[in-house]
Amino acid sequence: MSESDHEAAGRPRPQGQGGDESLERFGYEQELRRTLGLRDLLVYGMVFMVPIAPFAIFGVVFDTAKGMVPLTYVIGLVAMVFTALSYREMSQAFPIAGSVYAYAGRGLRPEAGFLAGWAILLDYLLVPTLLYVTGAVALQSVIGGVPQWLWIVVFVVFNTSVNMLGIRTTAQMNKLFLLAELIILAMFVVLSVIAINDGKNGAHWTTTPFYDPHVFSVGLVFSALSVAALSFLGFDAISTLAEEVRGGRKVVGRATLLSLCLVAALFVVQTYLAALLLPGRTSLPNQAAENTAFYDVARIAGGVWFKDVVAVSSALAAAVANSLAAQAATSRLLFSMARDGQLPRFLAHVHPTRKVPERAVLLVAVISLGLGLGLVGQVGLLSSLVNFGALFSFLMLHVSVMFYFLVRRREHTYGMHLVVPLIGFAIIGYVLYNADSKAQIGGSCWLVIGIAILLVRKLTGRSTELKLDA
Repeated sequence: MSESDHEAAGRPRPQGQGGDESLERFGYEQELRRTLGLRDLLVYGMVFMVPIAPFAIFGVVFDTAKGMVPLTYVIGLVAMVFTALSYREMSQAFPIAGSVYAYAGRGLRPEAGFLAGWAILLDYLLVPTLLYVTGAVALQSVIGGVPQWLWIVVFVVFNTSVNMLGIRTTAQMNKLFLLAELIILAMFVVLSVIAINDGKNGAHWTTTPFYDPHVFSVGLVFSALSVAALSFLGFDAISTLAEEVRGGRKVVGRATLLSLCLVAALFVVQTYLAALLLPGRTSLPNQAAENTAFYDVARIAGGVWFKDVVAVSSALAAAVANSLAAQAATSRLLFSMARDGQLPRFLAHVHPTRKVPERAVLLVAVISLGLGLGLVGQVGLLSSLVNFGALFSFLMLHVSVMFYFLVRRREHTYGMHLVVPLIGFAIIGYVLYNADSKAQIGGSCWLVIGIAILLVRKLTGRSTELKLDA
């Protein structure tokens, strides 16, 4: 088939193993450095999702799920697998940076791509800020003499410095952070197993955390789903590194699914053990107990010293490791949108030797620092806004899969390209419908601003077209 035939059919031409050819057929040059393999992407995705994320939110999930926390994460995995599969399909069709912005823009229309990119920017721009603020709050509780604003400055400077050194340095740091988190998690597992065997706090082995017939209901499952699905946000960011991956277009999709499943397994194990150490309970007495639930469990398992270790580890995992990955992902999204002229083009600048979109990295740092210092201690407000953008962009991703493969390419793969995205759309739609009202209002306002920008571009004759896809 000739090049023109491929374009007419809407099908991507065969891709070279190195990936440079695939970029050229989309009208781009290879500017970023291809150094990442499957293992690097797995580490990145796991660090972004944070293997010890339940440390911080265990109490909230415990109350929502009436003690059946591991069941909640199993449900969350099932729910998010459908979105991960849609990411896999689009990352293979469009192996370029930009994530859902690129997928919706080429799978649907450029205007849809802009809105999808604008929506997920709300998530990506606020995630580092939320993590910095959360980490500062946690560390001040351990080291009271250091003000929260100073912790935020330290976090931002450190992460920006690492990201400016290049994606290879970022990948190496991610490996160290992941190793540290897994060591802490292994300590918790060992100490918890010993504590359960010794019957501490009345603990004993039971399957009740997976299914408690006294409190289980279908409504409870759906309520838990709203919490669990949000716990996995971050696996999607792997696709933002598509232009820095070697090994072919399937690597991103494989890493997305594998990282999601691996992190889910870790979530289930740690929350199962933690729930066992709170036997006979289906709720916690108050919000303060919710906030410290996992740390209190750590004290039961290993003593006061281990409680402090877990608290500090949770803070650093969020404010350093997770924020490092979030800043990298956000800068790549800004780079991709700026390269297409959807954002100011100065953000598309790539450092000639380090091959990093340095201006985008610095902009993320400035925004995170400004918002972090202005919203010190406002964890609830930030949390209410973070998830809306990602969920809305996931909806557009599923629509893009159906339209691109079934309408534009006229394929008959109804299972993968109709059933899967329809289920994914229904799940994400339900979660978004049940999201916090502040998130819905704030996210809707953000989308209105994006629509206004899009209309202004149209009225002033500025193009919204993306570069030609093959």
